[in-house]
Amino acid sequence: MITLEQVLNSVEQLSLEEQEMLLNILHHRLIDLRRQEIARDAKDSIAAFQEGKLKPQPLEEILTKLRATLD
Repeated sequence: MITLEQVLNSVEQLSLEEQEMLLNILHHRLIDLRRQEIARDAKDSIAAFQEGKLKPQPLEEILTKLRATLD
């Protein structure tokens, strides 16, 4: 398995332009992975709701819980 240190050393051998391209590619791939994760979570939540495993909740209750997790 390649280590982070090895990757960084390899990246340092690239030109500045290539490093910027790599950064851009990684950024877009991470965005895509996050979108896939959100879509998967949404699909799972919808299925759980349709199966009766989740119940509707008042908006205020949801917002209170969300705010508590942010604090």
